[in-house]
Amino acid sequence: MDQLAGRRFAAVIFDLDGTLIDSHPAIARAWTSWLSEFEVVPDASANVNGMTSEAIIRLVLPEHRVVEATARMEELEVYETEGIEALPGAREALDAVPADRVAVATSGTRAVATARMEAAGLTPPAVLLTADDVEHGKPAPDLFLAAARALGVEPADCLVVEDAPAGVRAARAAGAGVLAVLTTSRPDELDADLLVPDLSHVSFVTEAGLIGLMLRS
Repeated sequence: MDQLAGRRFAAVIFDLDGTLIDSHPAIARAWTSWLSEFEVVPDASANVNGMTSEAIIRLVLPEHRVVEATARMEELEVYETEGIEALPGAREALDAVPADRVAVATSGTRAVATARMEAAGLTPPAVLLTADDVEHGKPAPDLFLAAARALGVEPADCLVVEDAPAGVRAARAAGAGVLAVLTTSRPDELDADLLVPDLSHVSFVTEAGLIGLMLRS
């Protein structure tokens, strides 16, 4: 069901990995190296999509090793950019939203986010919020609340575009509208206002200073 039909927003906040870019192979390589170095056996049943690297590491390592392990993970993620690509419709979506009304809010660090956007050939918007900018990552709403503040709009007047359950929950907690792309998660995992396969299935249209969505056939 399209619960966004007829709604208009003051700004759009995009998640990065899985929403604007396909970074899965690079992420998998980085984590494979990290798991080997720190001798950690992953829990295949754990759904950590959308969580910060630090939050994931805290699940598997004792507190005294978290700082070192997180720093090493960032090094690996910045290095592993081969094969990262913009997802269908991502470039068009970023270009369609006015520059002063768009933000990217990602669970990665600023170094990782900028490296991945560069690898995908995407220009970061002026408002780029990362795990470095907030105390609590997704599913806490902090990133989206901070992005709304930076854009000078109310969170309830924002549309968040996400792919992960943690991100959708964060957007809901912030009070924003939610568009979810089905690039990394099942439909039943995403409590969004609208689900689409990817951003090539929607168009962002600005009228009278407000942003709406049109579904593409």
